[in-house]
Parts: sequence; C-alpha cells; structure tokens
Amino acid sequence: MKEFLKKAIEIMESKKVDFGDIRIIDERYQNINIKNFDITDLKDDTTLGFGVRILSNGGWGFASSNTMNLKELEKTVLLALDIAKASARLRNSKVKLAYEPSYKDVWKTPVLIDPFEVSIDTKIGLLLKINETLLKNKKVKIANSKMTFVKTHKYYASTEGSDIEQIFYYSGAGYSATSINDREVQARSYPGGHAYMLSMGYEYVESLKLLENAERVAEEAASLLTAANCPCDERDLIIYGDQLALQIHESTGHASELDRVLGYEESYAGSSFLTTEKLGKLRYGSELVNLVADTTLPGGLATCGYDDDGVRAQRWHIVKNGILSGYMTNREFASAIGHKRSMGSNRADSYKSIPIIRITNLSLMPGDWEYEDIIKSTKKGIIMENNKSWSIDQKRLNFQFGCEIGWLIENGKITKMVKNPVYQGITPVFWGNCDAIANEKYWKLYGVSNCGKGQPTQIFRMSHASSPARFKKVKVFSR
Repeated sequence: MKEFLKKAIEIMESKKVDFGDIRIIDERYQNINIKNFDITDLKDDTTLGFGVRILSNGGWGFASSNTMNLKELEKTVLLALDIAKASARLRNSKVKLAYEPSYKDVWKTPVLIDPFEVSIDTKIGLLLKINETLLKNKKVKIANSKMTFVKTHKYYASTEGSDIEQIFYYSGAGYSATSINDREVQARSYPGGHAYMLSMGYEYVESLKLLENAERVAEEAASLLTAANCPCDERDLIIYGDQLALQIHESTGHASELDRVLGYEESYAGSSFLTTEKLGKLRYGSELVNLVADTTLPGGLATCGYDDDGVRAQRWHIVKNGILSGYMTNREFASAIGHKRSMGSNRADSYKSIPIIRITNLSLMPGDWEYEDIIKSTKKGIIMENNKSWSIDQKRLNFQFGCEIGWLIENGKITKMVKNPVYQGITPVFWGNCDAIANEKYWKLYGVSNCGKGQPTQIFRMSHASSPARFKKVKVFSR
C-alpha cells in the first residue's frame, strides 16, 4: 500500500498539480438481521479501492477505481487531473486550501474485543435469545434484532507530505418489539431506533445488556396499545435517549455544516438559518446550552486521528453559552469565516466518494441538575424518548418530531404512560427555552449510523452525547 501511495504522489507531482491526495480504503462489513426466528439478512462483505483528488488551477477533480495496479493508478490520476482542468474553466473563483501541516502517523480505534473474532454462531445465538424473550409477551407479534460490525483500514497521502494510516472499528446491536391488536400497531426499540452503534469493539455489544432489557421493552410495547394518547397542549418537555441525539443532529448538526450555510446543499437538501454574519452574535439557545464538536471523543462514530483533508482531530464549540460560535468546516471553506485552518470535518463514505463536510461528533454538554430534581421541579410536563418520526424545514428552523413513548408529569411526579407523542418547535426558540440539563452522571453517547448527504448521496456515521434536558412551553400533541 505504501508503494502504491508513493507512486500516486510521484505522478501528481510530475504533473505540477496545485494539490493532490489519495485514499486507499480496505473495508469489511458484517450485518445480521433476525425477524422473529428467521435470519433475514446475513452479510460479510469486503471492499478495496482508491480515490484520487486533484486541485489544478483552482478546480477540483476526483476519480476512483477498485483495480489495484500501477497502470490503473496512472489512468485514474490522469482522469482526476482532466476533470480538475475542466472544472477550473467553469469556476467563478479558484479554490484555495487553508493551511495544515503534514503528518506521518498511525491511528487506531481502541478495541478490547475484535468483533470479527467473535463467531457468527455466538452473535446469532444472542439475537435469537433476545427475540425469544420479546415474543414471550403475547401482545408482541414481531421481534426484530440486528448486529452490525465494520472495520475500515484507510491509507492517506498528499502532495504536501502527509502519510497517514488509520484503522476504524464500528460495532452495533439493537432490537425492536412490535405489538399489534385489532386497532393499531406500536413499537419500542432498544437502545434506540437510530442510535445503536459506537466506534468500539464487541465490548460495546456486551455493555448494552441487550438480553437484560428485553422483557421491559416488550412490556412497554404491549402497554402502549392501551395507553392514552398524548394530550394536545403546551407543556414542559423533558427529552432523553436517541430523541435528544436526533434533535441535536437535525437542528444543530446539519445547520452548522459550512457548505450548507454557504448554499452548496441548497438545491438538494436545503440551506441553513445559521448564516455567517451571525457567527459570535446569534443567541441560538439559553446560557445553559453548550454544543461541542469533538473528533477526539472516545467511542464516537466520527472519532478519528485525521479527517479526509489530512486535518488533525480536534474539539471546538458550535454553540457556547447559547451563542453561535462555530461551524463544521473543511480546508476549502474555512476562509469563508476567517479561519486560517479547518476544523477537520471533511469525510467521504467510501473510496468511490469525494470528501464533503459532514457533521462530526456533536454533543450537548451536561449541566448540574440531578435528573430526579428536573422531574420534581416540573409542574406540568411530559417525558419523551426514542425517535419515531421527524420533519424539519430546509433552513433547519421549523421542526416536528414524533417519539415512541411519553410519560406525563403532574406536580413533580410521573403519572402515566402516553402513546403517539409529538412535539413542535422553532430551533432558536426551542433551545432558548432549555432551562435544565442533567449532570455528567447521566451523560451518554448515542450513534447515528445512517446520515445522508450529497449528490450522489453519501451515508456516514457520527455520534451525539447528551444528558436528559428540559425545554419550557413546548407544543405537544398526538400523532
């Protein structure tokens, strides 16, 4: 691999490109899905290929291949160069990259148990036991369980002298119980509908206590069938679980991607209300709200040594004490906000994809409340957990989220379960009404494994950590 990288850089330098880099990605992907007692998906695939990116006369070119020989390498580099020259003729301004030192380094996800060393029989056996436990509840008609494991070996080199090798592991497991009667269908998931992966080894699966939680999940799914609908009124809303992670993801993460802010996603996925003149000025949330991006966060799905620009991992505020304080950036757009260096948010989902700005690990930092005290101090409220549906406008302002389950709070006490809970809000008003965040004892990391962006669409992973938080005067109703 090192010789392959070296040859690519030699070809680029001989063509006197402004900048060039190459990524070789060797990836293994394993997935197991079981519905009731039938294995509905069992994959164990590998891919190997390389992608070449060239900047010439201020224009980008990109080409890729899965044929790993020197003849194909030269052909691919020259194709990327031709594309760069063509794009330079169409640009109104030349691309200029922010400064970044060169690095020679090896980085690896810390792993206690290699998930690919654990037998398929062991994994399937655990999933079958989970489904058996879920289906013991007679109201549960469908049990779905799954495990996913990924190992990504990435080699990177650039004409600026970087030579970086990284090995990433991603592990996940989860399940859902679906209850059915003659009137409706309800479901509960664990550990969450979206948040079931982290960047760890098989030890993460063991830490989830999957089997130990199955009976409770089944009982909640069954109880939802006879629960009252969520009331339609204004209440103080307490959010936790993967719902708060998705709230952070949709209303802050995508809104702070600088390419989206500058209009590069507008025709496809929308823009953002967090325009650059608001940086350092806009009150995004209450003074309690600190949202921190961190590509060094242990276990985070976006945790790395370096991004796909070769920028070293780092940590920074997107929102600090309620004020908009930063963006997700790459080397191309960092100068648009006066930054001399990128924050390291440029990633591609495979060797076939050109890197684009992606949400990194983005977390709501803990407050100083005990969770029980948040409940006790809530006169008229509702708790919502785990996402069921979501909708947000093209500027990331107006949103509506539905959750799997809710619990009413009356005069500081949890009174009853409700089903089909939904809440609505306007992003800065909603975050501005955040008046309580539980402390670090309750702070937990959730993974989003299916974030889509770009044309053609790329799917990538990132994490969001949070403690349960309360938001005042939120409109809630039944789906």
